[in-house]
Amino acid sequence: MAHGPCAGVRADGDCEVPRFGRCSYLDVPDDRWPYPDRRLDPGPTRGPGAGIRLRTPAAAAFLATAAARPVVVVDLVASPPPADGTRAADGIRACAAELAGLADAALIGDHPAARVQFPPSYRARLLADEGLTAWAGINCRDRNRAALEGELAACADAGVAGLHCVTGDHPANGGESGTVPVFDLDSFSLVELARRTGALCSVAHAPAAPPVHQRLPRLLAKVRAGADVVFVDHCGGAAHVAAAVGAVRAAGFCGLVFGCVPIVTSPDSAAVIASFAADRLPPGYLDTIMTAPDAVEAGIAAATRLARTFLDLPGLDGVNLSGGAGPGQELAATRAMAEVSRRLADGGPGVIR
Repeated sequence: MAHGPCAGVRADGDCEVPRFGRCSYLDVPDDRWPYPDRRLDPGPTRGPGAGIRLRTPAAAAFLATAAARPVVVVDLVASPPPADGTRAADGIRACAAELAGLADAALIGDHPAARVQFPPSYRARLLADEGLTAWAGINCRDRNRAALEGELAACADAGVAGLHCVTGDHPANGGESGTVPVFDLDSFSLVELARRTGALCSVAHAPAAPPVHQRLPRLLAKVRAGADVVFVDHCGGAAHVAAAVGAVRAAGFCGLVFGCVPIVTSPDSAAVIASFAADRLPPGYLDTIMTAPDAVEAGIAAATRLARTFLDLPGLDGVNLSGGAGPGQELAATRAMAEVSRRLADGGPGVIR
């Protein structure tokens, strides 16, 4: 891998992958990032004839919704177990059915512990069968350039609204530690390929993860490479999110920006969030939920409050309900996310409809 980071550079500058030494992300020369021939503005994303590319129908529909109101993108927490295709597909369909009509899209993620899984394009088709639009996560870990181009094309054909482009975690972080990583491309090169499909192209921004001073320049380089949408990762409470969004807007980005809202309703879901964002959540967020008499209701209520606060922030176009689930808890976690979406739609400050 040329650089990462996978889930963040460690405080001492070491790579999070055992035995890799210093994180290579820290040593990428500054002139790697400019992309001087591209604008920070990916082209107008709203209004008739907007944009410099021919949008796919799903992308155009999503943009039309985002022009009318804030949007909700929900993490799909159903992870297909290896060698159990029928049960895995049924699990994905069941979760998609819970979210259909409530979420504007479902982000198909790439959890480090789930290495053997259906391709994003097939999962997108399973979601489409249940009336739910997919936002497909694509990583560079498992496929070379030719395979990635094929997967991107398949995702666009399967009706995804967006393609979330990441370099990807090293296999040593997950359940396939003996797998040889590919990393023929990085997230920047992947963005350049994804933007050609006509789907929206999104990237992640982790403003609170070290090295903090390099995060915004790296994000803007991804925008110059062609990203339309930015997911602002967990970085604290509303004030921190507002500062991060303000910095992105002040730099000239005119695309869509979403803020991540943690969904925690059980010890397992708390462990998932804590594994990558424990120090980047609103103060006391996990403790308040886990010590409540009813963690499910407390988690749903806390996420709804936080999402409403985020939706009132200037420069934010929507929220990403972000979370995970333990084995066998995927449907319960999905129902919690669906309930947060429902409450946001029903009324009150920061409502989405």
